[in-house]
Amino acid sequence: AAAAVTPDPFKVYHTYRSMVSTASHSRVVVRRSQDQQIRSIPNSRQSSRLVQSQRRVAVLSRSFDHPSYSMGQCISVGGEGRGRRGLRTTARAAARASGEPMKVMIAGAPAAGKGTQCANIVRDYNLVHISVGDLLRAEVAAGTEAGKRAKGFMDAGKLVPNEVVVDMVKNRLAEQDVVENGWLLDGYPRSGEQAEAIEEAGIRPDCFLLINVPDSELVERVTGRRSDPETGEIYHLKFKPPPADVLGRLVQRSDDTEEMVVPRLKTYHDNVNAVVEYYEDVLVEIDGNRSMDDVYGSIKKALG
Repeated sequence: AAAAVTPDPFKVYHTYRSMVSTASHSRVVVRRSQDQQIRSIPNSRQSSRLVQSQRRVAVLSRSFDHPSYSMGQCISVGGEGRGRRGLRTTARAAARASGEPMKVMIAGAPAAGKGTQCANIVRDYNLVHISVGDLLRAEVAAGTEAGKRAKGFMDAGKLVPNEVVVDMVKNRLAEQDVVENGWLLDGYPRSGEQAEAIEEAGIRPDCFLLINVPDSELVERVTGRRSDPETGEIYHLKFKPPPADVLGRLVQRSDDTEEMVVPRLKTYHDNVNAVVEYYEDVLVEIDGNRSMDDVYGSIKKALG
C-alpha cells in the first residue's frame, strides 16, 4: 500500500522497495483509487493505517534527499533496538527538511524519568511542552467549548472521548507560540485508538522518544518515593535519601505501592506497544536505566 506513481512515465515506486529518484520527486502522486481498495479490508484499523501510510509516501520520499537519512533499523540510543524499520536521522534534521519547527513526542512508564527529561528538552530546545492532562484541566477551567464538553463527561465519571481530546490538542498546536517554536507532546497518545485519532488529524512528530526502564527498576523507584507533607519535597529512600530530622514525618502515596504499580505497568506496556506501531519510522528508543544526565545525553543525540 505504500506506493506512489509519477504521471510520466507512470513508473510505480514503493517507500522501501523501489525508492523514488530525486528527479521524480516533484511529480510523485498517490493513486487515490487505492484508497477504496484498501478501505475494503475488513479490519478498519488496518485499513486506516494503510491509507495513512500510502498518503505519506510522497512526503517521505522527498525527505530521503536529506543527507541525514538512510534506511535501516530504528535508532536505539544507549541500548539495543527491537529490530523495527525506521529512518536514521535527528529530529532537528527532519524539522529542517520539512521547513517547520521541531515536533517531538515522548513516552515512558511511571517513574521512568520523563518529567525531568521534558524539562531539559524545553530548556535547551525551547519547545512548547504540552501535557494532555494539564491541557484538559486548563480548558475546563477556561470554560472553552472543548472544555465544556470534557467537563460533562468528567462530571458523569466517564472518560473524555478521543475526539474531544484531539480537538483540544489541535487547538493548542495551532496557537502562535507552538507554531513558532514547535512542540513536545508529553505522554500522549496513550493508546492505539488515540494514536490513530491524532494521525487522522494530521498530527505527527519528527521524533518519538521512548524511554525504556526495566519493570523491576520502576517498581523500586515508585515504592521508594516519600513526600514531606510540610514542605512538599519528594524524596526516595534509596536514590534521594531524606535528612534524618524529616524522616519520621514522610508519607507514601497510596498508589506508590507494589500492589498498585504492577497493574499500572502492565496497562502501560499493553498500550505503548500499540502506540509505537504508528511511529516506527520516527521511533528512538532510549535506555532509561542510567543516570538522568546520561539519559538526557542520549536524547540530545537523537534530537540533534
